[in-house]
Amino acid sequence: MGFFMGLILGIAVGLAIIVGLVKSENVRSKRRSELATIIAAFSKMTVEDSRKIFTPEYYPSWLVFSQRQNCSCLLLQLNWLNVHLTKIWPYVNEAASELIKASVEPVLEQYRPVILSSLKFSKFTLGTVAPQFTGVSIIENGENGITMELEMNWDGNPSIVLDIKTRVGLALPVQVKDIGFTGVFRLIFKPLVDEFPCFGAVCCSLRQKKNMDFTLKLIGGDISTIPGLYGAIEGTIKDAIEDSIMWPARKVIPILPGDYSDLELKPIGMLEVKLVQAKELTNKDIIGKSDPFAVLYVRPLPDRMKTSKTINNDLNPIWNEHFEFVVEDASTQHLVVKVYDDEGLQGSELIGCAQVLLRDLQPGKVKDVWLKLVKDLEVQRDNKNRGQVQVELLYCPSGMENGFTNPFTQDFSMTSLEKVFKSGVNGTESHENEKAAIQKKREVIIRGVLSVTVISAEDLPAVDLMGKADPYVVLTMKKSDIRNKTRVVNECLNPVWNQTFDFVVEDGLHDMLILEVWDHDTFGKDYMGRCILTLTRVILEGEYKECFQLDEAKSGKLNLHLKWMPQPIYRDT
Repeated sequence: MGFFMGLILGIAVGLAIIVGLVKSENVRSKRRSELATIIAAFSKMTVEDSRKIFTPEYYPSWLVFSQRQNCSCLLLQLNWLNVHLTKIWPYVNEAASELIKASVEPVLEQYRPVILSSLKFSKFTLGTVAPQFTGVSIIENGENGITMELEMNWDGNPSIVLDIKTRVGLALPVQVKDIGFTGVFRLIFKPLVDEFPCFGAVCCSLRQKKNMDFTLKLIGGDISTIPGLYGAIEGTIKDAIEDSIMWPARKVIPILPGDYSDLELKPIGMLEVKLVQAKELTNKDIIGKSDPFAVLYVRPLPDRMKTSKTINNDLNPIWNEHFEFVVEDASTQHLVVKVYDDEGLQGSELIGCAQVLLRDLQPGKVKDVWLKLVKDLEVQRDNKNRGQVQVELLYCPSGMENGFTNPFTQDFSMTSLEKVFKSGVNGTESHENEKAAIQKKREVIIRGVLSVTVISAEDLPAVDLMGKADPYVVLTMKKSDIRNKTRVVNECLNPVWNQTFDFVVEDGLHDMLILEVWDHDTFGKDYMGRCILTLTRVILEGEYKECFQLDEAKSGKLNLHLKWMPQPIYRDT
């Protein structure tokens, strides 16, 4: 759960009771107000007179359920919270320290580096310095729940000692010192009920980690003298915190008896990602070019991170790889893409990274984007050009209807007759098919004919001495390496071809079309640029016409018309 989860849980119970009291008081006040209105109708009291009965002093001064609060009101709320937290901190420290020690040790064991045989606490107290709240917001979600977000800053003086044992039997007491933390914790009080304290459970999570620093000191020695140990322990602690309490991960604390399984973290959809290519990557090698590969993830869990193949000696690599990711909260999660240079035994060097917010994706619609690589996702002050990476994204919520079909699933383009054979005549899966499903994995191969019309080109770069070019286009299917080419149009930078080529495609979802523009010379040819297209869009739409910018060229566009004629084939593997 991480170091700070126990801390926030110690505070959450007190805040939960306070929020419950306020909610209860609001409900009681509403009922009193309604009763006063009825009495006023009989006694001819004015509405203003009835409102005077319930003045603001009946409500706690520190909490107002409103999205809009002025600065002075917010300051009073934070001061109230910080003053009272300081008063109760000795009790929070005593209770939370034991809770943290008991809950964190299993997490540390899960992330324990292979060089260590044991990683436990021999001493754990949070110290005498209470955290301070620097921001608070309350969001009422109708009758369903209340969300509280607390920005917390803690420069603590805890006494934490890790008892570490290496594989060779060496015991090392390591002290965790100089902890500095700034982050936003999210508390969700849900569901709201009539019974005191007016909510059934509390969900706790770290929504945003702005800063987390600490130092490790080997008691009686220097930890840096043991190669790799400092980094391994530091990474273990940070991974355990981020992976276990970073939103959308959350800890559900039942307050009233009941089933709160719907509040637990669970998948709500799948994100299909096709890593297409990258261009103009920064060269990290002194001799030759970088050997790029990409790491992709939605949550930075080791078993959920995907790694592409390495493309050697290429600053414009083509991957064309497909990955799937579980989505648990499309409103806050994002896809992260990090491109590295493979340095072999020396490790990998980051070229750049990028991210896509899942809330920007339209469910059921493929989005093709070029992402600009930056040095750091948190602090984006670097204007250096590190290259771009192209990805195709398709978000598929669980149970999505409206006739949408995920092209990456095995039911894509399945005919009615094939569905009957798969399910059985009476609509239920037959015993034979059920046994076959257990023994074999059924894989759909999207086979068809791709018709490509190369219409024209615009504003091609001049490569001849006379400021002209003799362009033609070479079309290649990447997997099958089948090639065709247009005729040569002499001395023209805006050629018109209007030539159509048909390609038999055996695996449309994992193939791609590469179009290269060349200048024809008597004694050779000059490269002018290229376009790389996946077939996902034409498979989904059936047909489209578009103008594509040439890559690896100073200028130039290609006007194309693509059409797909499907011939689905099913193959058992």
